[in-house]
Amino acid sequence: MTAKKVVVGIDGEADCENAIRWGAAEAAARGVGLQLVHAFVWAEFRVPLGPSDMAPGLRAAGDKIVAEALDVAHSFDPGVPITAERVDGFPTPVLLAASRDAGLIVIGSRASGRAVSLLVGSTGLELAAHAHCPVVVVRPSEDALVGSQVVIGYDGSAAADAAVDFGLEYARRHELVARIVTVLADDEDLTAALRAHADARTAEVIEVPGHPSELLLEWSTDAQLLVVGSRGRGGFAGLLLGSVSQTMLHQAPCPVAVIPRAAIEGPEAR
Repeated sequence: MTAKKVVVGIDGEADCENAIRWGAAEAAARGVGLQLVHAFVWAEFRVPLGPSDMAPGLRAAGDKIVAEALDVAHSFDPGVPITAERVDGFPTPVLLAASRDAGLIVIGSRASGRAVSLLVGSTGLELAAHAHCPVVVVRPSEDALVGSQVVIGYDGSAAADAAVDFGLEYARRHELVARIVTVLADDEDLTAALRAHADARTAEVIEVPGHPSELLLEWSTDAQLLVVGSRGRGGFAGLLLGSVSQTMLHQAPCPVAVIPRAAIEGPEAR
């Protein structure tokens, strides 16, 4: 069990409440503290931040977001040690910095089609590619903590091995069934590779033909969590953030955990 805190990015929007709920539950399960971080973007612009005769000011509004998120977090799990802070800067660099000392970063995911969601979507993709710890993106639905299983995408890569470790640990903590989904390959037996992964013996291995994204979306319909590496090889090939990882972040019906390269290789990973 890691002793590092769970960090949740907050912005005052309705979608982050479910991220706070998910983060509080995971912090309680891990026995660690929860830290809420609000990236105060207005500090990056030349605008008045203090109070005026007409309004309390932008900094006061940011502090209100932090205070309200803290109340929400305490309502979900009063027993978890919780801190909250406002940090000047844009969401991506603020949360990337926080990831260096975190065991997990959690953010919300807004519905597509809203202009403001582009910033959140970009932040999620950047974190999934570059964070120094695993990243979980939580849907804005009311059922992020339900589901009967943890689904893990596997292709034999180092990123997939890290995803297996993360997914099995989550399944044990929350007493869920773990299922590892891998694509049939002509040139290698991925099931045999999984047998070399001792902990994977506690999970059900599903080896099926088809496209990785379609298979993972299908299997994750009743999952409490879907776990993938940031990039892989073979059927899960991609760039720094692979195509399958991106598809899962955009389309999966449940919370998605991505294991970034830096979380596997350490601070020297590029």
